[in-house]
Amino acid sequence: MRHDLTDLRLFLNVGETLNLTRAAERTFLSLPAASARVKNMEEAFKARLLVRMATGVALTPAGEVLLKHANAVFRQLECLNADLQPYASGLKGRLRLLANTTATNSFLADALSTFLAENPDVDVELEEKISGDIVIAIRAGAGDLGLVAGNIDVSGLDVTPLFRDELTVVTSLEHPLAASESAHFADLLDAYQFVGIHPDSAIQTFLEDIASGLGKRICQRVHVGSFEAVCRMVEAGAGIAVVPRACAARYSRPDALHVLKLEDPWALRDRLLCRQRGRDLPSFAECFIEHVQRAARGL
Repeated sequence: MRHDLTDLRLFLNVGETLNLTRAAERTFLSLPAASARVKNMEEAFKARLLVRMATGVALTPAGEVLLKHANAVFRQLECLNADLQPYASGLKGRLRLLANTTATNSFLADALSTFLAENPDVDVELEEKISGDIVIAIRAGAGDLGLVAGNIDVSGLDVTPLFRDELTVVTSLEHPLAASESAHFADLLDAYQFVGIHPDSAIQTFLEDIASGLGKRICQRVHVGSFEAVCRMVEAGAGIAVVPRACAARYSRPDALHVLKLEDPWALRDRLLCRQRGRDLPSFAECFIEHVQRAARGL
């Protein structure tokens, strides 16, 4: 594109005055410079934009289209200035964070609490997604940082390993499985009722997909809002559940639940923090990464 904002501002003034001389004055250009800019735009668009007349100028149909888009550009610039004003004043920064259910219900809570307390001028926009969708969003620039787990293709992204996570089965101490040390997910689907976190959560979607791939479905007795509530329901005998080992330890009382190892390869998942390759992030984002790594080391 050979035109710039001065060209578009000039054309806005032409559209308002229908007079090239007055438009040039409004844009702080000489008449020859204004004429040259209009000519260059016409050459760039390969379309005539103005019709010169004795009393001024008129817009051609192409000129009307350009005027409409020029108006839209400057309206967008006004929105940009308004949105950036708080940042220009040093009031707020914003970090767009994508994470799956396990992260939002475990170590991420610790990282966020310490980070927000130390950085009152930063807001965090947290969105929960499944890991595959997080990677797609980060590649597309729809988020600044992503926390993912499992065997996910993160090629083309900058990745920071955090730790290895394990999905486990929890039961009450009176449950028939309390005498077992491990189990296969497929066998559990045939025999037991489950307690799960809310249906739209990333981990619940993940488990439903695994069950569907096995040609089975989860017999879901109840959905609750958090891993803590899941553990409480399991402890009360409402069913069994699949939860991260760290969450089972975090939310259950000592000796209140029995934890079984899942004998499925997908149960062991590497926790990764990802970002667009080569993308510069503000300093507060780098600070947040340090908080995440510190929280992960505490597991």
